[in-house]
Amino acid sequence: MTMDGASKPTEPGGNAPADPRAASSQTAGAQPRTDWPVTERTREAMAISLRGCDELLVEADWLVKLARSEATGQPLRIKLGLDPTAPDLHLGHTVVLNKLRQLQDLGHTVIFLIGDFTAMIGDPSGRNTTRPPLSREQIECNARTYFDQASLVLDRERTEIRYNSEWSDPLGARGMIQLAARYTLARMMERDDFTRRFRAGAPISVHELLYPLMQGYDSVALQSDIELGGTDQKFNLLVGRELQREYGQEPQCILTMPLLEGLDGVEKMSKSKSNYVGITEPPDEMFGKLMSISDALMWRYYELLSFRSMAAVAALRAECAAGRNPRDAKVMLAQEIVERFHSRTAAEAALERFEARFRHGAAPENMPEVVLRGAPMPIAQLLKQAQLAPSTSEANRNIEQGGVRIDGQRVADRMLELPAGTYVVQVGKRRFARVKLEPVA
Repeated sequence: MTMDGASKPTEPGGNAPADPRAASSQTAGAQPRTDWPVTERTREAMAISLRGCDELLVEADWLVKLARSEATGQPLRIKLGLDPTAPDLHLGHTVVLNKLRQLQDLGHTVIFLIGDFTAMIGDPSGRNTTRPPLSREQIECNARTYFDQASLVLDRERTEIRYNSEWSDPLGARGMIQLAARYTLARMMERDDFTRRFRAGAPISVHELLYPLMQGYDSVALQSDIELGGTDQKFNLLVGRELQREYGQEPQCILTMPLLEGLDGVEKMSKSKSNYVGITEPPDEMFGKLMSISDALMWRYYELLSFRSMAAVAALRAECAAGRNPRDAKVMLAQEIVERFHSRTAAEAALERFEARFRHGAAPENMPEVVLRGAPMPIAQLLKQAQLAPSTSEANRNIEQGGVRIDGQRVADRMLELPAGTYVVQVGKRRFARVKLEPVA
């Protein structure tokens, strides 16, 4: 990846103003050409843009940009901004990164924007409370890992890395005030989360109002043609579009991608909900987690995570509808993802170990060892204390569904009590523990 942020330019993004007081007038009042020829290749690029997306605004504008780019040979500028709020990325993050890669493969310039300035404000999107800003040390630590992890999806040589502190720090108080003068409070309060908090009497700090403004100004500084983000970022992306108009630039299009459901198929993928697949997790762990998703969720993952063409996915889905075991399709998906983030050898080895473990009944070689006291102990209580189930009611549900095994034997009795001893306990397909149960001292 090219690291343009190493030296801080005075006019980031070419002709974009480094200071809101110096708005560009080069394009102000100009009527951009809109009659560029739309070729078959342009239509294919539009189809790739739309794959899996939640919304593309404005489609007609994007088609013009694509046609102009093809006719002139001038790559479009594709922007994604990420605040380094956590050190690791999971598959949910890669939904947007995959779209970047698809557009990158069409020949366009991807700008991977690290929000080192905006992270110190804290993005309030979707939150009901003020988000605590990060320290400079936290931001720098997290940002370092973002580069390497994002490059597992993006082409390093064709990715431009930028930091929004390049143009945000030099603004100063006067520049910030004059930037704020370009957007109204009424428009800012149209944000759903701000509206909810205001009506509920919950605090809204003034610095939170600056976040969408600064994210929008990033688009001015980078002169982006399109900005990508999750559905929860739509308001912020639209602010960028409006600010570009204010600065006499052609407004960017915005492309929002769905928030990927986690392994539970309900909540969005999140580390805090423990329903995630980290892109740096070991191959076996990654493979096993992907094999645990439901058949219905598998097709959602194909659409948002797979690099297979939609025609190939549709054909595979038709085969499964006609009688092919959906497990075959799930194995193909799991292998594709593991290979992308590790290697083909690692993917093949993960499949072999998975087959040995779950088809032939072999337990994993390395499993957590837990020592519990209180024998004899009811099975549901043992599962809870061994952290194989979050509660006894969930443990009982797993037992009723036939998902609990002791030393390879299925448990059918919820009232089972285990005497002192050592047991290999399995819940579902992936949770194992070697439990040493001791009597009360």
